[in-house]
Amino acid sequence: MQTFDIDSFEPTTTAPGFRVTFPVHSATGTASTATVLFELDPGAVLPVHCDSAEELLVILQGTGEARVGDEVGQISANQVAVVPPMAPHGLRNTGDEVLRVLGTFSASTVVSTFEQPIVEGGPHVLVIGSPVFLGARLEEAAAA
Repeated sequence: MQTFDIDSFEPTTTAPGFRVTFPVHSATGTASTATVLFELDPGAVLPVHCDSAEELLVILQGTGEARVGDEVGQISANQVAVVPPMAPHGLRNTGDEVLRVLGTFSASTVVSTFEQPIVEGGPHVLVIGSPVFLGARLEEAAAA
């Protein structure tokens, strides 16, 4: 049985005010699910991106503004947003405390394509579930 404690995960700082970890995915042995745990400090943003699999965003703590497709709305603790596969989506912390989110995907390997890199000079494409971190600029991925 795989388990993880959402209150003691060790996220990696990916960008100012944004910390993330991927506790469960194909490289950890799952067949059809993956998870992401992330935190956004007040004012921080998860940039707009598309994921290859459907995602449920479970808000554990805080408040934010979520964009899914053409819709924008407020979301807060104990609410869940459904993100269809390949729908552009992003999140901004609009509150005064850390926004903590658990995302679950309907696939164990997920390709995420960002409109802009999370950090300047960073990759546009990330693969969740690869046994090693994979990231490439869009032009590099297209040439492969």
